[in-house]
Amino acid sequence: MAKTVSKISDKLTKVSESFTVNMYDNGYMIEIGGSDSKDDWKTAKITVQELDSLIALIKEAAAMERRD
Repeated sequence: MAKTVSKISDKLTKVSESFTVNMYDNGYMIEIGGSDSKDDWKTAKITVQELDSLIALIKEAAAMERRD
């Protein structure tokens, strides 16, 4: 069973300088690229139902180290 990703830092250690937010009938999805702990390129796609949860993910992304 795959691990549930609820924070960007569950998957990435560094993030790119941009991300995409999609709005759905039942929530939101943030998609952001960056590096994992092995410095390999990865993309995190996280879905949430509440706007407050989306804002928390955006704040987390803004606070994370940027990928070169």
